[in-house]
Amino acid sequence: MRRGRCRRAAAAVAAIVVALAVSACSQTVSGSALPVGGSKPVNTRLDKLLRECEILSTEQIGKAIGDNVSVEDSFFGAVCMWDLVGAPGGNGMATLNWYENGTLSNEKQTNNKLGYVTTNTTVQSALALLIRRPNDPDSCGVAASAPDIGVIGWWINYRSGSAHPDPCEAAKKLMEMTLNLAR
Repeated sequence: MRRGRCRRAAAAVAAIVVALAVSACSQTVSGSALPVGGSKPVNTRLDKLLRECEILSTEQIGKAIGDNVSVEDSFFGAVCMWDLVGAPGGNGMATLNWYENGTLSNEKQTNNKLGYVTTNTTVQSALALLIRRPNDPDSCGVAASAPDIGVIGWWINYRSGSAHPDPCEAAKKLMEMTLNLAR
């Protein structure tokens, strides 16, 4: 019997110590949540896993690409992808990426390592990167700093060899729409 009492007493003492430690370490902080190093409240449009895929509707994506373009969900995961059916010059694909810990500097370095041509541009008065693969006139990407944290990128890829408008124009338009919504 004595061992049982000792175990129960030890368990009770341990529970009291844990309760005291938890209550001593907790505190309430007033104010608004801000991203590290930021001065603006967190933008809730780009704060949840996979919710970034909903930043623009399929109708908005289609309108940015061209008249009568049907946009269909293709893949939502690490990146968001949509099939473009009836796009000017043939079918294609739109891709959105958001890297929470990314920077434009890192994007530029990575694209340079891949041999892509990266040019500075502006979107909504903000510095952005226009990215092209060498010898690939059918695709183009635009990357810009996210309004709260990280970096956002849009890519347009048309079917190889088809006659189509400049994919950079559609990627830039999608980035403008995204940044405009986030402000």
